[in-house]
Amino acid sequence: MMEKFYIITNVSKDPYMKVTSRIQNYLQSRGKKSVLCINDKEGRIVPDTIPKKVDMAIVIGGDGTLIRAARDLFGRKIPLLGVNMGTLGYLTEVELGDIEDAIDQIIDGNYCLEPRMMLEGLFKGGQKENALNDIVVSRSGPIRIVNFHIYVNGTYLNSYQADGIIVSTPTGSTAYNLSAGGPVVEPTAELIVITPICPHSLNSRSIILDPKDTIEIELGKSHGIHTEAAEIAFDGECIQKLYTGESFDIRRARETTTLIKLSKAGFLEILGKKMKGN
Repeated sequence: MMEKFYIITNVSKDPYMKVTSRIQNYLQSRGKKSVLCINDKEGRIVPDTIPKKVDMAIVIGGDGTLIRAARDLFGRKIPLLGVNMGTLGYLTEVELGDIEDAIDQIIDGNYCLEPRMMLEGLFKGGQKENALNDIVVSRSGPIRIVNFHIYVNGTYLNSYQADGIIVSTPTGSTAYNLSAGGPVVEPTAELIVITPICPHSLNSRSIILDPKDTIEIELGKSHGIHTEAAEIAFDGECIQKLYTGESFDIRRARETTTLIKLSKAGFLEILGKKMKGN
């Protein structure tokens, strides 16, 4: 039973905390406890302030806010419910007009838990980063194509001359992967999608891999350029740079993100509504 709620607010979406206060007040009226998250200057949740015992988190913002919350709460096994104050909202489950009804459903136990696989990037120095949507390696600096060499489980797979490479989860298939021409994947599926960004080839297509595969991306040499740099972004946040001859690995993360689902509508039905007119 849900008794204690962690409320995560994107203050740029709810600057006067009206929606946040509305949720807090309604939870209190239903006899439930709530804790507000504390963010740093960059909008990330301060790790030491995350309560150890909460039943779920209500994330107020848009898909980006929910994705960031998934990364900030990685490994803590806190289910997430998104309240949409953004635009499309593929991940956020609840619209503003339905907040009270959604809370009632949760308190009454009328919901299901939906696990979503995540990705993990591993760097040579031992650093690890995770992503719910995608890991993107893209050119840094002047506009020119970059050479990427892809290895899977230690075996050479393919090379791309492109603006970048997207490695996506099924959840992230409707994000950058879709814009780059990649396939839309049912979000609870277990697989990894590799999609080149603006490849300089007529036969470059997305590649679907087993979730147990380990992907290595190496930055190759370009004509006339001795050392080049690429940026590595996890769910849109640039973490590292990759230089010519360097590589890093991507694999499925051991932890998942759990979303709370209230709607009985299937993925294809929701997808059709979200994409209509866009």
